[in-house]
Amino acid sequence: MSQSNARLRPLAAIALLLAAATAGALAQGRAPAGVASARIDVASLLDDLRTLSADAMEGRALGTAGGVRARRFVLARMQASGVKPLGASYEQPIALPARGSAPALTGANVIGVIRGTSKPDRYLVMSAHYDHVGIRDGQIYNGADDNASGAAALFAIARYFSEHPLSSSLIVAAFDGEEEGLVGSRAFVRAPPVDRAAIVIDINADMIGRDPKDNLYVVGTIRQPALKPIVDRVAKTAPVHLLQGHEGHGTGEDWTEDSDHYAFMEAGIPALYFGVEDYDHLHQPSDDFETIDQAFYVHAVETLIDTLIAFDAS
Repeated sequence: MSQSNARLRPLAAIALLLAAATAGALAQGRAPAGVASARIDVASLLDDLRTLSADAMEGRALGTAGGVRARRFVLARMQASGVKPLGASYEQPIALPARGSAPALTGANVIGVIRGTSKPDRYLVMSAHYDHVGIRDGQIYNGADDNASGAAALFAIARYFSEHPLSSSLIVAAFDGEEEGLVGSRAFVRAPPVDRAAIVIDINADMIGRDPKDNLYVVGTIRQPALKPIVDRVAKTAPVHLLQGHEGHGTGEDWTEDSDHYAFMEAGIPALYFGVEDYDHLHQPSDDFETIDQAFYVHAVETLIDTLIAFDAS
């Protein structure tokens, strides 16, 4: 999550870590005890999250070696999950100009598609940012919940819809530069790989890995009331408490501009943001894999699948 107000350990054998990462959970051949799903490979989901939030990724900041390392992992996992490129490449280069003493930064979104069965020219977008804030004062900010949780969810969701395609096409978008001001998502909206008018909605996941009350919030139904009946239907059977709010005006603090969904809303494209309330680990070096509520996380990913199915049918 972008904030407008808002351990370092030895980095040995990085190449070995990355090479082993994609196969780790599958080699285990089972999900952790007590966490199961009929829809997704839980072990693979958690292994992807563990890898993205490992010290070897150095906090995944835009324009850093850790950010490049994370992008290569995201690209490999997208390909393995059945996502195809929309054009000549999965990557959409992005740039942030120099600001004062801060240098110019470059990075890239990773974008692909799963073609729909009967309405391939109608597009839903499933998005999450894979960047985080990097290393500060010698400490790695691993960003397990923010937002390795959303990025790893992309691969599980893509695998599901590769095997159970929607009628509409599904764009899977891993954005870079969210922490620097929605840089990647705004670049995507400025130059979308498909006709902007063909994009029905963006479903954006940012911080979906833990909540002590099993509450997952949806932001966007108050400002976009036409979306509310569909979210209401999903909420009735969701495996988490799916709540609506955090749009100001008596609904809690306003998260409307806090993540990549807002770039779509700015452009007049319907968008919803799925995430949890703030917590002590937010933008702290303690936001590590070990703090993730694995059962809640799995249920949140399942809820996103249900949401995409509902909007595809709408």
